[in-house]
Amino acid sequence: MRICFITALCMGSLFFSACNERVVKIENVSTPEAEQQNATDSVVYTSADLTIRKISNQVYEHNSFLNTDSFGRVPCNGMIVIDNGEAVVFDTPADSISSKELLDFLVNKQHYKVNAVIATHFHADCVAGLKEFHQAKIPSYAQERTIAFLKEQNSPFDVPLNGFQDTLELKVGNKKVYAGFFGEGHTKDNIVGYFPDDKVLFGGCLIKEQGAGKGNLEDANEKDWAATVEKVRNRFPETQIIIPGHGKAAGPELFDYTIELFK
Repeated sequence: MRICFITALCMGSLFFSACNERVVKIENVSTPEAEQQNATDSVVYTSADLTIRKISNQVYEHNSFLNTDSFGRVPCNGMIVIDNGEAVVFDTPADSISSKELLDFLVNKQHYKVNAVIATHFHADCVAGLKEFHQAKIPSYAQERTIAFLKEQNSPFDVPLNGFQDTLELKVGNKKVYAGFFGEGHTKDNIVGYFPDDKVLFGGCLIKEQGAGKGNLEDANEKDWAATVEKVRNRFPETQIIIPGHGKAAGPELFDYTIELFK
């Protein structure tokens, strides 16, 4: 018989379970107690397949794993922006199990209305969980090239339902999030996401973590990669935090690192 243990804290609800799952209630709060808790423990949910951690006041990073032949079990990042009881997700987790887990956390545990999921390119680490989002009747978005590539390849994954050419603007609560295509790099369709209120950029696989190698170049345009990143940096010069597609989030130095890597 599985036994779950629940401990309630006065600031949000913290849950411990015997199945190695840990959940923290996330709220838009600014009390000193909450700030202290966030500063000492950025992880709000963790299990064997999925971790969610707080990156800034209203931005969270979701981490899942993609099993590959070339690179083994690869950790993959996505972004969640929340405001006023609503959420927008950038990239699905890397498989169905972790995608269901993410939606269960956001919808059933946190009681957020998920307004949209945005795929930043056509690879599995961005779209593998679209079926779960569609079953939950959550609108999906992607650059039109992404949709075309998935259809051309007869992808086993669901295709995003809504396309855009260069830029996308969506509401989340009382705020706005943006997505944009700035050129080729990791793929011919890679886009980035941006939340101006917290100055957080989701670079996806276009941006490399500090010290990373070039990674999967199967669909890459190495010639244009650095110039594309320069365009992103010039468009969002106020960026303070960058979430790469893989590895640790950091500051705008990830722009410089990626540019130098592909010059």
